[in-house]
Amino acid sequence: MLLRGVWLFLAAQLAGLHGSVVVLRQTPEKQQVQTNQTVTLTCEDKSSSSNVRIYWLRQRQTPRRDSDYEFLVVWDSNKGVLYGKEVEKEKLSVSPEMTRSSLNLTNVKPSDSGIYFCMTIGTPELTFGKGTLLSVVDVLPTTAQPKKNTTPKKRLCRNTSLVTRKRPHCGPLTLGLLLAGVLILLVSLGVAIHLYCRRRRARLHFMKQYYK
Repeated sequence: MLLRGVWLFLAAQLAGLHGSVVVLRQTPEKQQVQTNQTVTLTCEDKSSSSNVRIYWLRQRQTPRRDSDYEFLVVWDSNKGVLYGKEVEKEKLSVSPEMTRSSLNLTNVKPSDSGIYFCMTIGTPELTFGKGTLLSVVDVLPTTAQPKKNTTPKKRLCRNTSLVTRKRPHCGPLTLGLLLAGVLILLVSLGVAIHLYCRRRRARLHFMKQYYK
């Protein structure tokens, strides 16, 4: 098992240096979950119609040439499930289905965060999935709610009563101001009509004097 893990590590490093054609469909692309939740990652070989041995690897850091790949698990039709070195078997399982493999992680911790890859081994090429970025946090971030524009409430006139003195109701005062405004408007209109009539009479008088 140790030799298998070392060989997979070296093979992954060579594939990262020389590149490979991605024909493995891996979902989801990224996922963020809370501590102690269950995560399921899937990988499907789109280039084959028969049983495929799909390996699962993990990269704990951002992918780069000198980063490490950790072999996790693979299902073998003859030997069953094979785990990598120092893998917590009780929290990790794999479900194979012909050309499809599902990796199940239970009771995840922040230390389980990383990029998970599925891989198949050909002759001699290696094929990798695009990877799934898994982020495990204690508390999920909350989306800030947009602030609502609040309009100031209009003050309503209320008839407040005191023990020793009662204030006058604001209704008659408002009505009185309204009537005063109407009266002023009528007076202004009357003055304007009066001035217009005087100017008209003066104009007629001037025209009579001019045409005599």
